[in-house]
Amino acid sequence: MFKALVLDADTFIPKIVPQAIKSVEILEGDGGVGTVKLIHFGEGSQYKSVKHRVDAIDTENLTHSYTVVEGDALAGVLESITYHVKIVPTEDGGCICKNRSIYHTKGDVEIKEWENIKEERRRPCRCSRPLI
Repeated sequence: MFKALVLDADTFIPKIVPQAIKSVEILEGDGGVGTVKLIHFGEGSQYKSVKHRVDAIDTENLTHSYTVVEGDALAGVLESITYHVKIVPTEDGGCICKNRSIYHTKGDVEIKEWENIKEERRRPCRCSRPLI
């Protein structure tokens, strides 16, 4: 699962959920740490695109960190959003994807939509197709 959702995500995700992610362009780097990507969202998204930087990839511990540094998802009030993702294998052969998000605001900006952000984070992410 880590390979599909992290290592091969640039080509894999747009194929299985094109309504969410339309395409991914590598602007700098080779896909590893330090790579900068431009993600174009699909018609099902409220956002057009974001630029993100790969901060860490640990294939042994199944972790991945990246930071959104530009795009309409920052809503003009966020400097960046950093995501820390960990894939945890389960006994039944499946996995749980744990995601921690850190929101960095611009200056002393107060975010009035925190409840909306919290609600979005609580919503489970599901794939309706097998990832085999």
